[in-house]
Amino acid sequence: MGRLFQVTLEGSVYSCKHCHTHLAVLDDIISKAFHCRHGKAYLFDKVVNITAGEKEDRLMMTGMHTVVDIFCIGCGSIVGWKYEAAHEKSQKYKEGKFILERFKVLGPDGSNYLIAQEAQPVGSDADDA
Repeated sequence: MGRLFQVTLEGSVYSCKHCHTHLAVLDDIISKAFHCRHGKAYLFDKVVNITAGEKEDRLMMTGMHTVVDIFCIGCGSIVGWKYEAAHEKSQKYKEGKFILERFKVLGPDGSNYLIAQEAQPVGSDADDA
């Protein structure tokens, strides 16, 4: 395996809460209406400085999806997942998009998201609201 190079982003940046590696910019958020077992999660169009795990099918609140977990290249922490395929026609817009779990990243202002009481114990996906 070759050396991994980190991309430095400009502007309002979301970064790994463990090592501060840049992951995404505020302008690439598609939706903040997603949830995971730790609380809020954001859907992004682009994410950098990650590696992907193995493909697996997961049953989420909005149906079956094929996903890969994504890991920070700086420290190896899991930071979210990427939608590889959506099995429901209405969910196809998620394909190729990324989820960053808000609990696992620092916000553009350096803020850390704490596990909220609204966190769901099982499953993950967007609200149907």
